[in-house]
Amino acid sequence: MPIIALIIIGAAAGFLATRLMRIEADIPTTMLIGIVGALVGGLILRTLLAVMGWLSGFVGAVLGALLVIWLWQTYIRR
Repeated sequence: MPIIALIIIGAAAGFLATRLMRIEADIPTTMLIGIVGALVGGLILRTLLAVMGWLSGFVGAVLGALLVIWLWQTYIRR
């Protein structure tokens, strides 16, 4: 996946994930959460991507971002 697409999908996924988890984060943090989530979700859902197409990549990015937010809230931000 090209880096520009990763940034765009990551930013969208980070925005959606921060809203679903009801946290307030600035734009760079939201983008970072989304990009890391996109990487994590991409690794987890690579098989689903082959079956369903690009939509599963977005779903994987959102799920990965949710996981990153949960880990961040649980272990880093006490």
